Amino acid sequence: MVVPKGVQVNSTSRPSGRMVVVSNRLPFVVERDERQGWKLIPGSGGLVSALLPTLKDRGGVWIGWPGSVQDEAAARRVLSRSGTLSGYRLVPVVLSPADIEKFYLGFSNEIIWPLFHDLQSMCNFDPDYWQSYVTVNRKYAAAVRGATRPGDFVWVHDYHLMLLGRELRRLRLQNRMAFFLHIPFPPPDIFFKLPWRQELVWALLEFDLIGFQTWRDRHNFLQCLEVLAPQTSCSGRSQVISVRFAGRTIRVGHFPISVDFSALEHAARQESVRREVERLQNALHNRQLILGLDRLDYTKGILYRLQAFHYALEHNPALKDRVTLVQVVVPSRGDIPRYHELRLRIEQTVSRINGQYTRPGSWVPIHYIYRNLSPTELSAFYRAAGIALVTPLKDGMNLVAKEYCACSLEEDCVLILSEFAGAAAQLHHWALTVNPYDVKGVADAIARAYRMDLEERHRRMRPMRRSIRRHDIFWWLDLFLHAAFRRDLEDFPVEAKSLREGTEHRQARRRRR
Repeated sequence: MVVPKGVQVNSTSRPSGRMVVVSNRLPFVVERDERQGWKLIPGSGGLVSALLPTLKDRGGVWIGWPGSVQDEAAARRVLSRSGTLSGYRLVPVVLSPADIEKFYLGFSNEIIWPLFHDLQSMCNFDPDYWQSYVTVNRKYAAAVRGATRPGDFVWVHDYHLMLLGRELRRLRLQNRMAFFLHIPFPPPDIFFKLPWRQELVWALLEFDLIGFQTWRDRHNFLQCLEVLAPQTSCSGRSQVISVRFAGRTIRVGHFPISVDFSALEHAARQESVRREVERLQNALHNRQLILGLDRLDYTKGILYRLQAFHYALEHNPALKDRVTLVQVVVPSRGDIPRYHELRLRIEQTVSRINGQYTRPGSWVPIHYIYRNLSPTELSAFYRAAGIALVTPLKDGMNLVAKEYCACSLEEDCVLILSEFAGAAAQLHHWALTVNPYDVKGVADAIARAYRMDLEERHRRMRPMRRSIRRHDIFWWLDLFLHAAFRRDLEDFPVEAKSLREGTEHRQARRRRR
């Protein structure tokens, strides 16, 4: 693995405790089934894929919200049974409807989410939201305090729980604690619009390690410290630096999260995926497939992307009847008026473009899908797409870009990537980077990608895949834990042979690279 400069390995001191992961949601959702009673629905994503095996084989704890269930006793029973079978504990933090309304939908998603994505005009700075945010962070703190033993490492994730370090210190928890922010951290001129800016920054400084996605995010945070905590002093110029505050040393670093490259590549090689790719290509009459894949959210830049595709068709006649945009929108928060309105605007824009350019019985320029894709469908779309349009207005990382590259087995595809996605810091040498607000610029990139010859496609995609393969989700996990403990994941006490075998496999895989 790559060790951050300035971090020294001390192999003589090993952590004796468990890993305690804290996030807004658990990796499972508890739901009521009328026939079977309560049931668990597993979550997905890179974080779950990386951390669950670690917790399973090291006997750790995951604390979070189990979903919209009000029966805390039932949730604990279901999660306890699952934890006993899995080898780690699942601890629920049950939220009331008022908590969900003001903490989750309110402060987290009407203030922090738009503000941290540079969309401050969309914020609703309701003071009641702040009070709920404090209350719920205290509720999480009580759950963490009750589940944590001396020597455990507490790892808190994302913007919902930025006060948790402060609340845990108030409960006299002395364990080593780390925080990782999955979304961007804004520059001072935007962050300072937050009425509770100092409380938030000082609360983050209660952690022992604060992690961000990119150098830019860390830089923005350190700039905010200069004003909001002027008594801090920083030292170091590497990936992980030290900040002195109130007699303590806090490490602050940037750790770009990634994907399980091997699992994605393996899935893309399946025969069922190959058949689905063939079906897609036949259905599109071998036109070049351009893929857009996003959760329904105003930060993803879907409307600007559709405008750019329209502009590309209008100004590049060679694209007509030769490319098809498949825009997949994964449903999200459809009951919130702002998101419902966004969906309507997307669908109206798709209809308008299709109405202008469709050739009956032949070519439909945009195929619009509003639903979740099955794993086979997802892998097939990634493999079939000759061009991916990943153009968020701003994003902490955007793992769609990395998933697309991992599934590009033939290495003949083109990634068009927003310069405001965190992934651009790693992939900008090989992707076609664009300003997502620049409709003409994105349209020009679409035309360029369409015309790009096979040699240049290989020259761009091959090193991109190598980089993502090397810097996968397990590399990220090792890197973060190394910064937290000055040692690797392997230094956590191993309680099962299976993890040792998995570790040996990853080490052998790295040696082969």
